[in-house]
Amino acid sequence: MPETIGVFVAWPYANGDLHLGHVAGVYIPADTFARYHRLRGNRVLMVSGSDAHGTPITVAAEREGVTPEAIFKRYHRRFLETYQQLGISFDLFTHTHTANHFRVAQEIFRTLYEKGYIFTQTQTQLYCEYDRRFLPDRYVEGTCPYCGYPNARGDQCDHCGRTLDAIDLIDPRCRLCGQRPVPRETEHFFFDLPAFTDRLLAYLERQTHWRPNVQHFVRNFIQDGLKPRPVSRDLEWGIPLPLPGYEHKVMYVWFEAVIGYLSASIEWALAEGQPEAWQAWWRDPGARGYYFIGKDNIPFHAIIWPAELMGYDESLNLPYDIPANEFLNLEGQQFSTSRNWAIWVPDFLSRYAPDPLRDYLTSIAPETRDSEFTWQGFVERNNNELLATWGNLVHRILTFVQARFEGCVPEPGELDGRDHLLLDQIATGFQRIGDLYARVELKAAQREAMALAREVNRYLDEKAPWFQIREDRAAAATTLFVALRAIDSLKLLLAPILPFTSEQLHRLLGYRDRLFGDIVIEPGPETGGHEVLRYRPAASEGRDRWAPSELEAGRPLLTPHPLYQKLEESVIEEERQRLLAQSR
Repeated sequence: MPETIGVFVAWPYANGDLHLGHVAGVYIPADTFARYHRLRGNRVLMVSGSDAHGTPITVAAEREGVTPEAIFKRYHRRFLETYQQLGISFDLFTHTHTANHFRVAQEIFRTLYEKGYIFTQTQTQLYCEYDRRFLPDRYVEGTCPYCGYPNARGDQCDHCGRTLDAIDLIDPRCRLCGQRPVPRETEHFFFDLPAFTDRLLAYLERQTHWRPNVQHFVRNFIQDGLKPRPVSRDLEWGIPLPLPGYEHKVMYVWFEAVIGYLSASIEWALAEGQPEAWQAWWRDPGARGYYFIGKDNIPFHAIIWPAELMGYDESLNLPYDIPANEFLNLEGQQFSTSRNWAIWVPDFLSRYAPDPLRDYLTSIAPETRDSEFTWQGFVERNNNELLATWGNLVHRILTFVQARFEGCVPEPGELDGRDHLLLDQIATGFQRIGDLYARVELKAAQREAMALAREVNRYLDEKAPWFQIREDRAAAATTLFVALRAIDSLKLLLAPILPFTSEQLHRLLGYRDRLFGDIVIEPGPETGGHEVLRYRPAASEGRDRWAPSELEAGRPLLTPHPLYQKLEESVIEEERQRLLAQSR
């Protein structure tokens, strides 16, 4: 029976390009997980979009002297192109500046207000006397009161991950002019988060499958005592409050951006011409929603979004799992966009293919602890694992069959014990590796699949068909038949991580269908130049294809070509110098 799987992916602020830290922690894991479930024939809905509102956008706009809309549209388009090149297969990647999102967000705000979960309260907020304005959170920087980090933002400390109120910063300064702001009182709307304490604790008790780092973070956050959260801002850019007399205030971005998971699902259904189709993922008790985020977003997805759903409509599904990743560091330092200490994904893809990046970032994914990208690690992984263990295995089998068996799958003789042992190892790997993918243990799934590739290499070294063929052509034919079935199976086991080259191998093995569909940029369901990214499924999707190979003898194969290219050692120092130069 197919499962209904929601893959809900963090919404990036549309104020700059994506860097490798973003895709390692969120987008590649989400796509790998979604592709696995599509191979299983499950009903997958993977949605996200550009976060078009909030102070990161307005800060960038003021810095450049353009409108916030110009900023978000520029980077939204770049996101679409980057995800398409990297193979991130969103069923819908939209943005938060749509009429649909406005409508859904305002409806949820209004309902929570009418139920008494949102109330007004006078708030002390920092005011810049030089700029004559109240300063939203990201317009303020200062020292974190918890860890002492000197460049904490007014909403969150990037060093310790604690959420903050700008008023609590030590030695605050205005990001616009550098002056010290002063506290003043202003009226704002607040979400009564403490009212959900007992329900959130009960919800947390049921989530025994969550990663320990997420469980511990959430439990400690709740036990420290929940506080009402402001849900309005004094900004011109954003979603206006749907209450008479307060149209000059907008929704706080943390409140409305998480609503995007629901609004994007609704937008996808509208684009499909099935307006109610979204409910399969949001109201069916058997559906499971997985939220792919970085650890800095845990409180918003594990506490605040569930509370919003509880208060708005208890029939809607709460997050089933939140496999939040830790942070990826870069060459011994944290990624820093302000210092340009980053590898930007569009720049990376201008020189390197996507699958080697997906492979390396999966191998070092920060699933339970921070990890590090190094150029030496990337080159070594490409050459010593991806190319030497897997790519060369495929190429030497296919070229040998092309040269000695007229490019067709050889007719095997009777399989011996060693042949059966290899095929049995791979057959049992489908259950074991599939379980790892399903539990979002993607590094372990990759490790198990590559271990099977090494088993195939050992098998070939033992059987040595290039020597067998001199004395016993039938024995060589049997060996190559078994090896072809093995790589055909491994193609599937690695396809969620390596979609581009697995698709190429699928064609080389003579298949006429496709493993996956296309990722296209197209107009959204709304007018006004609204562009979205859409995954268009292949005709073969919708059935369970997660099974060992049944490649038949006699099938013609295509002329092989290498799936991967060796990287020269000189790349390491060239790229390090490029990184140092851009960060000066």
